[in-house]
Amino acid sequence: MTRMPGTRGTPSVAGQSHPVAHPLRDEERAAVSAGYPGRVHTPGPRILVVDDEAALAKVVASYLEREGFEVALAHDGPTAVALARRTDPVLVVLDLMLPGFDGIEVCRQLRTFSDAYVLMLTARGDEVDKVIGLSVGADDYVVKPFGPRELVARVRAMLRRPRSGTASEAPRRIGGLVVDPVSRTVSVDDAPVALTRTEFDVLLTLSDRPSAALSRRQIIDEVWGPNWFGDEHIVDVHIRALRRKLGDDAAAPRFVRTVRGVGYAMEATG
Repeated sequence: MTRMPGTRGTPSVAGQSHPVAHPLRDEERAAVSAGYPGRVHTPGPRILVVDDEAALAKVVASYLEREGFEVALAHDGPTAVALARRTDPVLVVLDLMLPGFDGIEVCRQLRTFSDAYVLMLTARGDEVDKVIGLSVGADDYVVKPFGPRELVARVRAMLRRPRSGTASEAPRRIGGLVVDPVSRTVSVDDAPVALTRTEFDVLLTLSDRPSAALSRRQIIDEVWGPNWFGDEHIVDVHIRALRRKLGDDAAAPRFVRTVRGVGYAMEATG
């Protein structure tokens, strides 16, 4: 959590400061009595915001609510998992540093029952946490301190991504790999492989043009959208996760080949 110099107990979002004196307890008590702890009732797709700093979570929630989203709040790991099970969000904004258990464990547990998008909030320079978070199923990350409008733009970009193929798309067979755009399923040598939404979308993009070398930017434009901004090496992390789940080897690839100086290609002889 980032704090402004000269303040005490005051979280900062891109230079903004906010008091933290019991900021959400009245609303939370009312929501608990209604059976939905942390729920803020507004129309629209449901998003779960998880941060141990209640004031920061409230700022993020208020910006999302203005955009028409329904927002649920959680301030620790166990509550986040329980609330995700109850409310079935389409997207989770997830801080890594949480009491109970951290955001990495939240993401790991979330992936056992939900395919919601996960947008991580990370501290500047925590590269290892970013890599681990993406490898356990997060889709993207935003570095603190951030502007709330930046976060909302990233959320909207993620939710605009296409989620399914058309009925006319036949399964794609590349050696022992089968990618079905309609059912969004993958198998290797007839054994099913569980992928996150983003991992599937990366694989689908590569399988759409077998043997063609695609740059990181091309993959980002197809999967995250042309308006996405951030570190393009996010693609590398998802490729590593894909290879691990497919049983692929970067040194002797069956399915995903690294094209030096360019990006990645589907290995059509897999």
